[in-house]
Amino acid sequence: MEAVVSAGHGVLGPLLGKLADLLAGKYGRIRGVRGEIQALQSELTSMHAALKSYTMLEDPDVQVKAWISLLRELAYDIEDCIDKFIRCLGRKGRRNGGFKEVLRNAARSLKSLGSRSGIADQIDELKTRIKHVKELKDSYKLSDTACSTTDHTKVDPRLCALFAEEAHLVGIEGPRDDLAKWMLEEGKMHRRVLSIVGFGGLGKTTLAKAVYRKIQGKFDCQAIVSISQKPAIMKIIKDVIDQCQGGSKEDTYDWDERKSIEKLKELLQHKRYLVIIDDIWSASAWDAIKSAFPENNCSSRIIVTTRDVDVAKSCCSGRDNCLYRMEALSDHHSRRLFFNRIFGSGNCCSDMLEEVSNEILKKCGGLPLAIINISSLLANRRAVKEEWQKVKRSIGSALENNRSLEGMRSILSLSYNNLPLNLKTCLLYLSAFPEDYVIDRERLVRRWIAEGFISEERGQSQYEVAESYFYELINKSMVQPVDFEYDGKVRGCRVHDMMLEIIISKSAEDNFMTVLGSGQTSFANRHRFIRRLSIQHIDQELASALANEDLSHVRSVTVTSSGCMKHLPSLAEFEALRVLDFEGCEDLEYDMNGMDKLFQLKYLSLGRTHKSKLPQGIVMLGDLETLDLRGTGVQDLPSGIVRLIKLQHLLVQSGTKIPNGIGDMRNLRVLSGFTITQSRVDAVEDLGSLTSLHELNVNLDGGKHDEYKRHEEMLLSSSCKFGRCKLLTLRIYSHGSLEFLGSWSPPPSSLQLFHSFYYFPYVPRWITPALCSLSHINIFLLELTDEGLHTLGELPSLLYLEVWLKTGQKDRITVHGFPTLKVFNIFLNVALQVTFVKGAMPKLEDLTVPFHVSVAKSYGFYLGIEHLTCLKQARVWLYNNGATPSESKAAATAIRNEAGVHPNHPTVYIDGVPDEEDNEETGGNDEEKSKEGN
Repeated sequence: MEAVVSAGHGVLGPLLGKLADLLAGKYGRIRGVRGEIQALQSELTSMHAALKSYTMLEDPDVQVKAWISLLRELAYDIEDCIDKFIRCLGRKGRRNGGFKEVLRNAARSLKSLGSRSGIADQIDELKTRIKHVKELKDSYKLSDTACSTTDHTKVDPRLCALFAEEAHLVGIEGPRDDLAKWMLEEGKMHRRVLSIVGFGGLGKTTLAKAVYRKIQGKFDCQAIVSISQKPAIMKIIKDVIDQCQGGSKEDTYDWDERKSIEKLKELLQHKRYLVIIDDIWSASAWDAIKSAFPENNCSSRIIVTTRDVDVAKSCCSGRDNCLYRMEALSDHHSRRLFFNRIFGSGNCCSDMLEEVSNEILKKCGGLPLAIINISSLLANRRAVKEEWQKVKRSIGSALENNRSLEGMRSILSLSYNNLPLNLKTCLLYLSAFPEDYVIDRERLVRRWIAEGFISEERGQSQYEVAESYFYELINKSMVQPVDFEYDGKVRGCRVHDMMLEIIISKSAEDNFMTVLGSGQTSFANRHRFIRRLSIQHIDQELASALANEDLSHVRSVTVTSSGCMKHLPSLAEFEALRVLDFEGCEDLEYDMNGMDKLFQLKYLSLGRTHKSKLPQGIVMLGDLETLDLRGTGVQDLPSGIVRLIKLQHLLVQSGTKIPNGIGDMRNLRVLSGFTITQSRVDAVEDLGSLTSLHELNVNLDGGKHDEYKRHEEMLLSSSCKFGRCKLLTLRIYSHGSLEFLGSWSPPPSSLQLFHSFYYFPYVPRWITPALCSLSHINIFLLELTDEGLHTLGELPSLLYLEVWLKTGQKDRITVHGFPTLKVFNIFLNVALQVTFVKGAMPKLEDLTVPFHVSVAKSYGFYLGIEHLTCLKQARVWLYNNGATPSESKAAATAIRNEAGVHPNHPTVYIDGVPDEEDNEETGGNDEEKSKEGN
């Protein structure tokens, strides 16, 4: 044995000596790679700071833009180099296993010399580029540029709206008259503020000026001032003084800000004044300005316009003020404005131009500014279909190159330029999605995080920070909210087509996103790497062109159309990929081999690809945070999936088995789609180890009685362990009784949403007022007792309640309590009457309720709608079994009459009235009748 060991040392010694010489000699510089990488990280930090400074310039010149572009590309390449070095380190073995392991490590070191030498070469190149960028900065004298503003004065494009002739406008008469009436309302002697808020180009300034013109004769003095993004308060105050003084002008040259405010207060102290403050950008600017306007009890009025909802709320936060949200023009008014500007009449469109006109108007999206600018462009073209189609196709490039559209681009760009850098980045990312695309909030937030755009802030998680950015973009009118939930959350957003054109333009300018769209056959900016790729259309020619590009720097791939995906380059070429999203694909013919090379992938969605099996390489994605398999045919996950310990969101197709060992995935926050009864019992038990879980959506699909009971027991056991975690959402879909979950104890105190999609015998005992965060319940019950109804009515935070009731011992439910409820839906398989008493549901806005005519005629045709003081909308389902047609009609009339005397005049839809159309059409008819009765 000793001889063998000695022999081993005798062979190993010379080998290690040669290896040491090799490392110290030809590849000696590799030993300094770690230090060089740390230096690059420091440079990268400095570059990001410089980018933040220079990209906030309002109007950088050509040299500055070129230098910013160089700096941005250099920052990208440094980050890629750092990632590659970290990945190279991650491949090294760290085991201790005697001579064989030493030999393996030696062999691995030799094999990695090539790649590490390549990194060292990249570092040398990057150092040269850093030096070049610094020299350019000095030669361009950019050190002073970031702190300065442009010297030349540009014409403010918003001035056109201030002097627009009302005769040339449409769609503002109604809002103008309503707001003018509010402004002149008698008995309101204190100063009142009207905030008009909306997207850039919607006509806020135009409406404000129309109101101003209608009422200005009722005031002693008037003024209109436009605010810049960086307002000079003293200049604004002096401007108001000049306008309010009329003919007599004071010399204000040597006044400071304090004296200017004092003089304005003195001037307005005993006057009834009317002032428009146009396009205000921040609450701090409003706070500085409003102090100059005295509260003089002379019925003075201020009109403020802004693009930011939060600023609008700040401006009218006092008593008896008004916030008016601008809406896009209706189709009718859009057409009137469009054809008036082209032909001088709103009814002069030929059949030949009808289709292309509709397409152009759809792109304008009811935005008056866009309609006016595009129609002015068309007015100078021949009124033939081909010419108008050219304009429609080239709207994006026309915004950049056509002088007649420069004002519109400038106005829309103002909103973008005013964003902080973090929100600019998040907004540019929306260029990955096509026109009219509804972008899901959760999907977008997870992708922002995966891209590295989001950092934790002041105790907030990355997800919370990302959500706050999403709502900031909505509040600043950069994106349009789609589908509000009961608690005010927005499920998704859409980008206005014109704003999307601006975003795509900015994104291309910054080489942020490369969009493959219809008609494209090649790639622009070939001298720069593709950083992010959005495939909205692809054919074989475009796929071939893409194959010739260097794809090693692509960070995200978004596919919203399948096309010729089978011709795309191999996944192995996308080595820097962080996001891979196939959500828009119906059936993906694409070879997923090479996925094991995507070491930095954090987000993977396979969309509706109908694949039944995942590529084995998926278990190698150690950085993966989101795996979305909903819509696929995958129901068996590879056993190695549990090694993905960084995974936070695992979303699968119904019927998928819970993988064995899932308890090791301690970072899981969202688990959705797994079928409990298809999984092993010990895997179900492992769910209780997921202490970071925030959302759990699971299915119970039945099975053999004994096995089913065992699965129920394990699910209950795991659920009881959730009491120590921050579970916010639990949804259980079942085909059998959920009675077993009635003994859940303790339920998590942080629970906000509970959905049960099969029946409990009664309201579970664990639902008590102690669950102070519970705001959303959707529950199926065999019976709703008085005690259960009382318990639900005492929940302190309940906003949404949906009850499906199967049986009942009584034929009448009288509703009390529910102090915070906003939405109440009740569906019955039993004949009974629901009645609301005084004080019930004081905040309810939306009601869906059945009305059994045969039961109600015994008590009177009465719901108690009058007691629901905040009600906005109600849908009543008439059940006519055992009732005559005349009784059913009498019941419908009684309900309409209740709505008619309600102070809110709620919209009431009644379904099931004899001899009337059902559903939507009935709702429309009944709505009109209800309003007539008001």
